[in-house]
This record gives sequence, C-alpha cells and structure tokens, in this order.
Amino acid sequence: MRAKIFATMGGLLWLLSAPLSAGSNQLPSPSAGHSEQQRISVQVEGSGKDVILIPGLASSREVWADLVSRLRQSHRLHLVELAGFAGSPAALDTEGEVIAPAVEAIAAYIRAQHIQAPVIIGHSLGGEAALMLGARHPDLVGRLMIVDALPFYSSLMNPSATSETAAPHAVEIRDSLLAASAEQTENMQKASIARLVKTQALRPRVLAASISSDRRTVANAVYELMVTDLRPELSHIRAPVEVVYAYDPLYGVSSSNIDALFHRAYASTSNVQFTRIDGSFHFVMLDQPEQFASTVEAFLGK
Repeated sequence: MRAKIFATMGGLLWLLSAPLSAGSNQLPSPSAGHSEQQRISVQVEGSGKDVILIPGLASSREVWADLVSRLRQSHRLHLVELAGFAGSPAALDTEGEVIAPAVEAIAAYIRAQHIQAPVIIGHSLGGEAALMLGARHPDLVGRLMIVDALPFYSSLMNPSATSETAAPHAVEIRDSLLAASAEQTENMQKASIARLVKTQALRPRVLAASISSDRRTVANAVYELMVTDLRPELSHIRAPVEVVYAYDPLYGVSSSNIDALFHRAYASTSNVQFTRIDGSFHFVMLDQPEQFASTVEAFLGK
C-alpha cells in the first residue's frame, strides 16, 4: 500500500513539477524583485491582508494564477519563486541546501517589508518551506496552509526512516538526476507529471516549463526533501495550521488510508485541521481550482 501511495501522491520524491507556460493565465509583474540572498524573488499583487504563496519543486508562481485572480481585490499577495526554479536564475551557491536558505530569505523579506502576521500558503516543497518558517520563526506568521505536503517525505517509503537512514537513497536519487541525459530527464518528467496533474490538458505546458528549471538546484532540493524531518519541529509552530491534501481513486488505496497518513504525519502539531479535496492529483489548484479556491477563501475568512 505504501508503494502505491508513494507512486501516486504526486510522485512526492520525484516532484519534477512545473509551472504553467506563459500565456493568457500568466501573472503580470508590477513589483517583482530578487532578494539580497538571491534565494527568492517576490511579486506582489493586490491590496489588503497579506498572504505569502510558496510554490513547489521546480514550480513557478504562475501555479497560483487562478487563485490570484480571485483574491487580488481583497488581499495583498506576495508570490514567491525560488531561485533556479522555472527558468529563474539559480543561486550562486548551487551545491548546498535549497529550502532552508529560501525560508531564511522569506523571513528576512517579511521583516524588511514590515508584514504583520501574514498567512502563508505553500504547496509541496513550498508546504515544507511554510512548515519550516512557522517552526523556526513562529513570531513571523499568522496562519499556515500546507497543500499536499508532508513534514518528512522519506517516511512514505519507510515509516521508521530517519534523516540518517534516508541519506544514502537521497544521494542516489540526487546523483541519478544529475547524471541523466536530456532525453532521460524529459521522459522522467513526463512520467512524473502524469502522477502530479490529473487534468491531461495541463500536462504539456507543465512539462514544457519544468525543463527550464536548473537541474542541480532541483536535484539538491530533492535530496534536501528526503533528509529533512520536520516532525520534531512541528510542536514549535504557534500559528493555526490547515493541511489540504488531494485524493483520487486512481491512487489505488482507500481515502481512509490517505486520511490516516496525513493525520499521523502531523500528530505533534498542536492546532491543526485537515481538508481533503477529492478528484485531484498533487496539483490540487490545477485539478480542482474551484474547490481549492473555496477552501482557501474559507481559510482566509476565519
């Protein structure tokens, strides 16, 4: 059962996910800029209560396009993009961590912009970044929404895994991503995206844009996801947390098994609620945009 979950819940460790390609849904960029740390860029939309949106591995901020169109009239949206993802310039240091430095850059951005208690919404890798931000900088966040993300991805393969025991496999996957040819990389991404996005019409543009991500940055981020266990840090989060996760019968397991998986993963989170969105793969905002937007709007209205 765990193998099926691992293979279908967005690939999870093979998250060669991607942004929407440029086109009619592309977000305008009235105020985009790179952080001093060169780890993130931020684009600001709308006005009102502050919401920071963090996309997933190799994804651009454009994955939030539908949501932004609904919220920009009532909220100030800070659309983060990580350096090296979706064609953005890679950080100067491409040999080390990706997520943790990005989290510190987001924390610095919140302080520099004097943003008070923003809502943080993160998808996939962005969800892990949101958890890390909430745990390591609890005074900076108001509420957290974690979208189809787990605090320790390697526990999917082995519930007794630790950061140390996961490291050899993480090295193997990182090295295989770096060693793959362009053709092999594209084939891997095609297979992965078929598990990430249920809506077939969206897959080609997801694939086309994912290839523009810096491969070393993606490989290092995958390694970091596999060895980072945030479960011991979840108790440090003071903000309310809502975990939104996808389910589809094509996962090959029952919805109750998926429910149990997420509830166990967040057992040490003191103030947490769960919302399951059915009929979707990993990219909930693409596969079920109406239900996802309604869930976010309800969350923001609390």
